[in-house]
Amino acid sequence: MALSDTAIRNAKPSEKPYKLYDEKGLYLIMNPHGGKWWRLKYSLDGKEKTISLGTYPDVSLAQARSKRDLARQQVAEQINPSEARKQQKQRAKLEALNTFAAVANDWHALHTKNKSESHQRKVKSWLETHLFPSIGTKPVTSITAPMLLEATSQLQREHKLDTAHRVIQVAGQVLRYAVQKGLATYNPAPDLKGAIPPPVVKNMAAMIEVKDVAKLLRSIDAYQGTLTVQCALKLAPLLFQRIGELRHMKWADLDFEKNEWRYLVTKTKTLHIVPLARQALEIIETMRPYSGRSTFVFPGARTHERPMSDNAINAALRNMGYDTQTEITGHGFRAIAQTLGEQELGFQPKHIERQLAHSVANPLGTAYERAQFLEDRKVLMQRWADYLDEIKAGAKVHVLTSMSA
Repeated sequence: MALSDTAIRNAKPSEKPYKLYDEKGLYLIMNPHGGKWWRLKYSLDGKEKTISLGTYPDVSLAQARSKRDLARQQVAEQINPSEARKQQKQRAKLEALNTFAAVANDWHALHTKNKSESHQRKVKSWLETHLFPSIGTKPVTSITAPMLLEATSQLQREHKLDTAHRVIQVAGQVLRYAVQKGLATYNPAPDLKGAIPPPVVKNMAAMIEVKDVAKLLRSIDAYQGTLTVQCALKLAPLLFQRIGELRHMKWADLDFEKNEWRYLVTKTKTLHIVPLARQALEIIETMRPYSGRSTFVFPGARTHERPMSDNAINAALRNMGYDTQTEITGHGFRAIAQTLGEQELGFQPKHIERQLAHSVANPLGTAYERAQFLEDRKVLMQRWADYLDEIKAGAKVHVLTSMSA
């Protein structure tokens, strides 16, 4: 006769354990201390076995029967329910260890260690602010495309679409790492292609009027910050390299015989050559008594073992009264050089593009790109430095003829 909830509730403990039988091998053990334990008896490979299904009332009669039916189905498929349960617990244990946050932290430590500190901090912030709150505790095996999309919902509502795309990109890199490590079998991030609207591209602030640039140069000369920031700020418009590259300039990368600065471009890991005009060399030499025995030409304020702060140039511009959102940023010196170099001095676009460390087609192949148009660029860099001196002094500069192709 099958059990009922009423019969179970009314059952009283005795001095010794006894059993209340249900159907199909399911029974309840009544403990002398009042405990009620579900058990299932089954046979596999001719051997009689028993498995625990929990305690009453935590596991109701209906739930116990459901667990019984599942176990009987496993037995019918020659699966040992006890072993299946052990494997399930082991998988759950591994999943608890392989949460998205745990895997992401491993990935971040491994794959960003050679990146700049600012890049490391930025990626860590994206993880902790936008991904960990919603999927950080979830196993990487359970992450789905809708989960990733939902993690960026607030960013989309705030129209921070560029950040939303970057967050999805980082999540995809973490999940690809999980697949490579055998912790997951699928990376859903690529499935979100087109799910988030493209960001509105905004050029970094830069001025292009000659009179405004001349005023900026005079303001830079009058700036009263630290020697490091003064010199880096003066060098930025002369070299028009990325500020991240400029602040990492090393004495070992400077060739004073050839008047060149050679460094590996962070984004492409390719060697780039920057010819140094007379004015640039003078600024660099100003730093020698201060940092000549250090690694970096422009060391940090607290320690010479690290480069200057990544925000120092923009902070200086703000201190000078410039709006780094609408007027000029450190990166904006690149746009100034590109615009005025072409419009005012007639520089060949391919020469200035190469000087900006942009990729330029080369019929001889990429192996020769590091020295591409080098002689032309030496002339270009000195012309540019002289031009900046002239407009800073208020001279009227006539447009030059284009440099030879």
